[in-house]
Amino acid sequence: MAEDTLLEPTLEAAAPTVASTDTLKLGFLGIGWIGRNRMEAIANAGVAEVAAVVDPAPQNVEEAQKTAPAAKVGNTIEDLLTDEIDGVVIATPSAFHADQSIQALESGKAVFCQKPLGRFAEETRRVVEAARKADTLLGVDLSYRSTVAMRKVYDLIKSGELGDIYGVELVFHNAYGPDKPWFYDPKLSGGGCVIDLGVHLVDLALWTLDFPEVETVTSSLFSKGKRLTSSSDTVEDYATASIQLATGPHVQLTCSWNLPAGQEAIISATFYGTKGGVAFKNVNGSFYDFVAERFWGTQTETLVSPPDAWGGRAGVEWAQRVANGEKFSAEAEQFVKVAEVLDKIYGR
Repeated sequence: MAEDTLLEPTLEAAAPTVASTDTLKLGFLGIGWIGRNRMEAIANAGVAEVAAVVDPAPQNVEEAQKTAPAAKVGNTIEDLLTDEIDGVVIATPSAFHADQSIQALESGKAVFCQKPLGRFAEETRRVVEAARKADTLLGVDLSYRSTVAMRKVYDLIKSGELGDIYGVELVFHNAYGPDKPWFYDPKLSGGGCVIDLGVHLVDLALWTLDFPEVETVTSSLFSKGKRLTSSSDTVEDYATASIQLATGPHVQLTCSWNLPAGQEAIISATFYGTKGGVAFKNVNGSFYDFVAERFWGTQTETLVSPPDAWGGRAGVEWAQRVANGEKFSAEAEQFVKVAEVLDKIYGR
């Protein structure tokens, strides 16, 4: 299965709060596995009320009502754009993300959307501009930023203890492939394993290094063992990319679906500096358990170990920011910068 089709572990339960007249009210568009997990995380954290849900699959609605029995059930996004809704959480197929986000933003709603925000940089840019014009908070579920392990890596690099970072190695191999047909249509998905999995790692590298200018990008894309000459009609299931940053560091990315890697997943972001290295990586093939490790020559020090209930943390933090009255943030420009790198990987 693809990364977005995985059911992430349930967050540690927090006592839900009773909604008051000023409680943040959210609508949820798309409540399959990922959407429902985000909904449950936000509801359990007590930062917002699940006011309404929309999904074409009755079984998804039925499951959602176990967590939010009082939520109104709608049929279209318009049912979530009422005066009583403050924000919309979107977890639909990628082709709909940009237009649905823009529609919600133009209605004055804060938006938290599954990645990718857009299939191309142009779509992503339009969403960010809509958020800026509406002055509403836009969030994207780049969830690995929210793991304790990656935040430890981020903080260590920011501290300067590793000296100058000059090399970054990014890997995301998923032994499964997507289980929904739209993933295999580039017009609907925007691409294959790079936009599904690699987007997370490109984001982690650029985020950690303060989103420097990207100097050059070269890549090789494959489908079923054959190198692709065009990504316009076939999605890739294996890809490598070489990304040279204008500030000096070099980033190497490799990602795949259905790779015979000997385990369910290999996920890592490793940063090498003049005074040592540090890595964020999964444990024993897990999609959910991560460590942060520091490297000293031939020695390894574990900085962070599981467990960490991170699955819906990004959505909870976005909801808390909306509840605190935050409006548009220039951080949203980061989503465009990541999308521009993906476009370069695809040769667009």
